[in-house]
Amino acid sequence: MSGFNDYFSTRAEAYGRYRPTYPKELYTWLAKLSPGHTLAWDCATGAGQAARALADFFDRVIATDASADQITNCQSHPQVAFRVASAEQSGLPEACADLITAAAAVHWFNLDLFYAEVRRVARPGAPIVVWSYSFFTVNKEIDDVLEHYAKNILGAYWPPEIALIDNNYRDLPFPFTRINGPQFEITRSWKLDWLLGYLTTWSACKNYWASKGEEPLDLIRDALAEAWGPTEQERLVRWPLFYLAGTSS
Repeated sequence: MSGFNDYFSTRAEAYGRYRPTYPKELYTWLAKLSPGHTLAWDCATGAGQAARALADFFDRVIATDASADQITNCQSHPQVAFRVASAEQSGLPEACADLITAAAAVHWFNLDLFYAEVRRVARPGAPIVVWSYSFFTVNKEIDDVLEHYAKNILGAYWPPEIALIDNNYRDLPFPFTRINGPQFEITRSWKLDWLLGYLTTWSACKNYWASKGEEPLDLIRDALAEAWGPTEQERLVRWPLFYLAGTSS
């Protein structure tokens, strides 16, 4: 995949295990937006969380990702076809999709080429919805440790595209007729080990490891454990979700 920066293949299994899934209310809203429910295209599907959830509302889902490792690690679903393909060259027929989605991914794309592919693949009136989530929160003590980790330890290792997430896609070009909708939030009740697993999926962690040959989490593991308390204690983790939605016709 020419021009594809792969930050996730080496940790594809962890990505599939630890990345949070999205609220069902989001998919219910997406289905209501769609003019039909025959086919949805989930672009840059990653571990396939969104694709499998969309299958509750669409007859078929085609889920593509430029990473073969990600596709290999996807849990199969009878209504979902997982394929290796880039966002910019999906391999889908013209005017076939009732909905096009990209979850926590559009900031990595060549936007001009992707948007041209959206216009080619979308049926008349089909929405395109791209979303991601903001930095998560637990409580002040834990949040302070994680803010230090993200900004001071990993700060120089974040890919530049992450700036688009930091401002909730407000600077992301989106040349479609906008659709407004409700607010959504991801919540999970996690133990410390699960949170640590999630942190290993960050793109900056891979870059840090490649540069230094060390696991950056080791630098905050003790401080995070102290702030968390008993390792078996579950805490509520919250991610505000943001999105851009629109139609090309």
